[in-house]
Amino acid sequence: MMADTAKDLVYLSQKLLDAIAAGDWNAYRQFVADDITCFEPEARGQLVEGLPFHEYYFNLPTPVGQKPRPVQNTIASPVVKFLAPDVALVAYVRLTQTLDDAGKPVTKSCEETRLWKKQGNAWKHVHFHRSLPG
Repeated sequence: MMADTAKDLVYLSQKLLDAIAAGDWNAYRQFVADDITCFEPEARGQLVEGLPFHEYYFNLPTPVGQKPRPVQNTIASPVVKFLAPDVALVAYVRLTQTLDDAGKPVTKSCEETRLWKKQGNAWKHVHFHRSLPG
């Protein structure tokens, strides 16, 4: 049972990353709790609470005359730890493939830890920490 739930949480984490890559705010909202918290490089060392900080990035326009770049995120080496029956930590390396300004494929990596909490019948993403490699 826990092994299946662990697979489901990695799958949900991937779907969350897919929504981010697609810039799909509505899909993102399906996975994320209203009171989400995070530490991420864009927050410059500050704990961010709630959704407005994240929504800003989804609302950015594509520069005039520029097509959106394809983005693919891959979860590498995921680890799932259950902190309680309804709380789980998912940690992994996120590999992001896209194109640079010259159109050449590039891959970047970062470390992510995401906390998921079961609310009702659904798992919701409640906290994350994202670090860039040193």
